[in-house]
Amino acid sequence: QVQLVESGGGLVQPGGSLRLSCAALGSIFSLYAMGWYRQAPGKQRELVARITDGGGSTYADSVKGRFTISRDHAKHTVYLQMNSLKFEDTAVYYCNALNVRTLEEYWGQGTQVTVSS
Repeated sequence: QVQLVESGGGLVQPGGSLRLSCAALGSIFSLYAMGWYRQAPGKQRELVARITDGGGSTYADSVKGRFTISRDHAKHTVYLQMNSLKFEDTAVYYCNALNVRTLEEYWGQGTQVTVSS
């Protein structure tokens, strides 16, 4: 069982930056690929970025070059650094943990990111 605790959302102006954090509690961090998803009002949840235990990362085309995902194994935490934020980045952002052995998935509670002038 894994509990994911997110933080770092908020209100930011276009062009600004935010960093989201997700602490994974209760299991072996290295067993999990970690990811960030987002869901805007009226839209489906979509993958933003994912990082493997070895540090390999993938990004949605819409955020490439602006967002960076990273993980700190000592702190059992995954981060999403978001730069050059746009209005269309406004969404609830969810942390995801995927056990690469059992394919069990866990979700955080979500954190709101609002990009507005």
